[in-house]
Amino acid sequence: MQLLYPPSPPHLFLQTLNSRPRGGLLPPQFHARKPERRAAPLSAKVPALSRPKVNAASVEAGASATTAGAAESDVLKALSQIIDPDFGTDIVSCGFVKDLQIDEDQGEVSFRLELTTPACPVKDMFEQKANEVVAMLPWVKNVRVTMSAQPARPVFAGHLPMGLQKISNIVAVSSCKGGVGKSTIAVNLAYTLAGMGARVGIFDADVYGPSLPTMVSPENRLLEMNPEKRTIIPTNYLGVKLVSFGFAGQGRAIMRGPMVSGVINQFLTTTEWGELDYLVIDMPPGTGDIQLTLCQVVPLTATVIVTTPQKLAFIDVAKGVRMFSKLKVPCIAVVENMCHFDADGKRYYPFGRGSGSQVVQQFGIPHLFDLPIRPTLSASGDSGMPEVVADPQGEVARTFQDLGVCVVQQCAKIRQQVSMAVTYVMSINAIKVKVPHSNEEFYLHPAMVRRNDHSAQSVDEWTGEQKLQYTDIPEDIKPEEIRPMGNYAVQITWPDGFNQIAPYDQLQTLERLVTVPEPTPLSV
Repeated sequence: MQLLYPPSPPHLFLQTLNSRPRGGLLPPQFHARKPERRAAPLSAKVPALSRPKVNAASVEAGASATTAGAAESDVLKALSQIIDPDFGTDIVSCGFVKDLQIDEDQGEVSFRLELTTPACPVKDMFEQKANEVVAMLPWVKNVRVTMSAQPARPVFAGHLPMGLQKISNIVAVSSCKGGVGKSTIAVNLAYTLAGMGARVGIFDADVYGPSLPTMVSPENRLLEMNPEKRTIIPTNYLGVKLVSFGFAGQGRAIMRGPMVSGVINQFLTTTEWGELDYLVIDMPPGTGDIQLTLCQVVPLTATVIVTTPQKLAFIDVAKGVRMFSKLKVPCIAVVENMCHFDADGKRYYPFGRGSGSQVVQQFGIPHLFDLPIRPTLSASGDSGMPEVVADPQGEVARTFQDLGVCVVQQCAKIRQQVSMAVTYVMSINAIKVKVPHSNEEFYLHPAMVRRNDHSAQSVDEWTGEQKLQYTDIPEDIKPEEIRPMGNYAVQITWPDGFNQIAPYDQLQTLERLVTVPEPTPLSV
């Protein structure tokens, strides 16, 4: 990428590039990266726990407090032997241990393990191990372990529409091709997660051909409107909240693309979803306006890709994977549907083999799941009862159980990888960019960011000619609002009413362009 404006004459926005160790128009102290902080000791990572009050005037009370402190240390040390398989860290360092209470005289210990999700696949193992390791302490006679989960909340709750502010994870099920069984996968995955103990909702984003009304049988088949809040109340089937254009009493839509994008935005953001651990979105086929709208309106946690063995399916799926990659949405699993059937003691592959594994190998997606051709799976979709509910112990249900475990584990990992945070610091008139996975941050001058807009309003899409001129942007311009757009960009609202989409990659490129090597001290 090249700068849109040359550094000469000297008064332009890179005038001080050679005179400063870092970044553009700001004084050097604003561009220096923060030094890496040393990891806090284990005790610093442990949540605040209740400790007995110490009376400094009483030697006896001091000795009692010392004993209580030693007992607490013993319990935490025992619990630190339990390693979370997803994070690779002990449960004490993860902050899972809450409300630790110790009565050493009675030999009683009680505490709560607060996990990241109620659908945690290893919660029973955690509970069993916690009981065992604490009970092995010589002075412990009784252990009480309570299991709980963190409240449902997204990473950037404050920047989301009201209806989405209590949803922890939004998982898209996509194929970018019709007829591969994507809706079947989405519905059965949702009910699998619900069976694992999670609070789940399904959003059918296919306005042209909604499938959800056929695949489930809620008692109330019409969405209701809250007249006071002007919000949509979802319908419910077997504990899972449901929203589909098919429940709006309109059947299938006949409308143009921009109208469909508006309908999807309204349905998704104005629904009273409440607290959800997972919202599963059944994506429509393709990579057009609707898919881009969804990726911009909500920060998708992850996507599950559905394909079939044919080469034609792989071609469309590959296009979709590239789209999600560009929008910074992780693809965590591939489901190869209708891959084989068994008859006469043999296994047959009527549609060929290898499409799913080809997606995994080419794009580095870590998990692949095969689903056979089963009449019951197809029939359950027509009957209104998902297969995992109709036959929870069957082979298909076991495959979906493995998929559900994968989704839970991968979403938990992804939530630890907070995306880039972009904020405006008014005191120094600078846009602050926090780099994920580190303590590094840098600053950009607002005028520089505004002048480097690449949209059609600033650059002619056909000729590449620069339409926005340097003098069009005042040096003291300040952003009015900065909010995330999905996982890949921020939308910056400027005083002139322009809404600039600034991808994270572009902001990092700007930072590199205004960075020069640190000056080398002269030797005496």
